[in-house]
Amino acid sequence: MLSFLSRNKTQHDKHSRMENQLTLNAFFDEHYFPQAKVAKRQPHHDWCIYNKHIRASMGSYFLDDVTNPILDIWVREQILAGYQRSTINKHIHLMNHMLNLARHWGHILTRSQYQQNIKKLPVGDFTQRFLSEAEIDTLLKACRTNSHPFLYLIVQLLLLTGARKGEARLACWQHIDLHKRVWLVPRSKNGRSRRIILSAGAIDALNAARKKSDELGLPSKPDNFVFTNPTTRTAYHSYDTAWMKARDAAGLPKVRMHDLRHTFASLLINKGVSLYEVQTLLGHSSLQMTQRYAHLAPDLLHMRTELVGAILSKTNP
Repeated sequence: MLSFLSRNKTQHDKHSRMENQLTLNAFFDEHYFPQAKVAKRQPHHDWCIYNKHIRASMGSYFLDDVTNPILDIWVREQILAGYQRSTINKHIHLMNHMLNLARHWGHILTRSQYQQNIKKLPVGDFTQRFLSEAEIDTLLKACRTNSHPFLYLIVQLLLLTGARKGEARLACWQHIDLHKRVWLVPRSKNGRSRRIILSAGAIDALNAARKKSDELGLPSKPDNFVFTNPTTRTAYHSYDTAWMKARDAAGLPKVRMHDLRHTFASLLINKGVSLYEVQTLLGHSSLQMTQRYAHLAPDLLHMRTELVGAILSKTNP
């Protein structure tokens, strides 16, 4: 009799759990993504990652069943499929964030020892690529001959300002003050606004962008984008295709558009600009983020140490 009641209770608990427990797919569709659309600047990244790398393989699991053994298999399958570790880490970040929110919102009631955050995969040392002056010249020539109407001006602006490609993509004319030579980014990567100081060359690039817009019959009112897609008449979704064609034509197949920002910093430091000034120009929230460029000017550092030696030699002839 007790065995019969026990089986009935187990079946009842299982049935109740299936009614009340969300699957990962249901949680993403009904709870996570509606929140992401309001809270995140680019929720479509999460949408793409989830639908390509999580929905089919993990989406049918109940939230309580998404345990570390299951997640380890999910990660291992991505490694075997040949994905870059840095790419897999983006998927891991989304999965951890989703499960943490599910706990915070009460959809996962118990904290099991088998439901810990997944550790990100080691990706090795941070790699930076700095373009030489000759490489910059070759790249700009390739961009100028590219069919993309704005690629040359975009690359030129990124090299001249150290801006991120997303900041250039979403820049509107109302954000640009040519008189004060300042470009306001309403919301940067760290979630805060920042100012980008415009050199004479950067202003020339922006004026050329307005002229190109006029030639293409594109609007350039204050609320219009600086680089408007002639087809959609709104901001470009990305410049990736045109960029990859140009960099390949320049013989620089491994250079990323973000490396233009690194190059901006390296050129300044090699000309004696202080790390504090570079931090300000790049909009870094801490000097530690800028410290990665400290090794670029060893000759300058040696010169600075000689300043103290010169003082001591005067006091001790």
